[in-house]
Amino acid sequence: MQFNSDRLTYYFTTLCEIDSPSKGESKLSSYLQDLFHDLGADLVFEDNSSFVTGSDCGNFVARFAGSRSDVEPLFFNCHLDVIKPCLGVKVRKINDIFYSSGDTVLGADDKAGIAILIETLIAIILENIPFAPVEFVFTTCEEIGLLGAKAFDPSVLVAKYGYSLDSTSIDNVIIGAPASYGISAEIHGLASHAGLRPLYGINAIQLAAHAVSRLPLGQIDGETTANIGLITGGTATNIIPDYVRVDGEVRSHNLSKLFSTLDLFKNTFQDSVANWHDPHNLITTRPSLAFASPEQYPLMKLASDSLPVLRAHQAGSFLSRPLQFIQAGGGSDANFFNASGLPTAILGIGMENIHSVSENIKLSDMLRTAELIYSILTC
Repeated sequence: MQFNSDRLTYYFTTLCEIDSPSKGESKLSSYLQDLFHDLGADLVFEDNSSFVTGSDCGNFVARFAGSRSDVEPLFFNCHLDVIKPCLGVKVRKINDIFYSSGDTVLGADDKAGIAILIETLIAIILENIPFAPVEFVFTTCEEIGLLGAKAFDPSVLVAKYGYSLDSTSIDNVIIGAPASYGISAEIHGLASHAGLRPLYGINAIQLAAHAVSRLPLGQIDGETTANIGLITGGTATNIIPDYVRVDGEVRSHNLSKLFSTLDLFKNTFQDSVANWHDPHNLITTRPSLAFASPEQYPLMKLASDSLPVLRAHQAGSFLSRPLQFIQAGGGSDANFFNASGLPTAILGIGMENIHSVSENIKLSDMLRTAELIYSILTC
């Protein structure tokens, strides 16, 4: 299969320069829906997830019946939104590499994936090559908590399995990703003037600091990480702070380790608050704690005989290309697709320095990924 690098460049540049911040994806969604209609989609429909996510549009699906009845229908997924700063993107191409102008992200995460799918589909259609029944699933609000995928109803799909194009490097098939739970610990103390009545205050920040200093953070083991990322509280330097909130997360490929770490975090904050005492016996109240650990996204773990793994092996063999089947440290829409019963792997598409104004991607890597998508659809 010969792909058209100029056409891929055109679509990638066009997509990147359409503003699509989280909750503001409608302009990009409309452009893509019109495009898939023009390419002969059998069905294009948008769901009502915007009522849940707060986006100005829903997720949408473009379905192509294909011409292969000997293979299971599948789907490919990309997200429409881009991390900030993402307004007014101007794409620069230097030799083989795409960059932004330097004051915004590029948007390769995840518009490179969308452009790759468009180029692959156009090439297959133009050469009239038989391909598997396929659906293209585009989600909103991925960058702010996978909200679109979380609100997506998988029963609308005919696909039995799929792939998310949303990772760095190439020739990687991600078959495992951690579950993640958030951490929020709110400590209420007692305000008092820090200079005139310091003995009558309970310093909430001090209690939180004592707890945080005892927590295991960073790489806890080969499967588990933990982080405290936000601490907010206090009102002025001359007032003993009566409130503080600590926010963080725990991720793990092992649910037992994840839940035991969450318990440790909770117990550590509880101990810090419970063990407070007033050495002067001047205060009749006590500090209190409100602790929560909501799920952010579920565990992803694909079996070696699952459809996306088997099909990827087959496609790689067809190309005489070795693929790396690996675990990742981050979550994606695929976590929710897997949790809903749709086996989904994540494909690396070559984007680098994502979530920064130095984000970039090579055209050659995009073309190489297009070859893999083509092979998955046609082999």
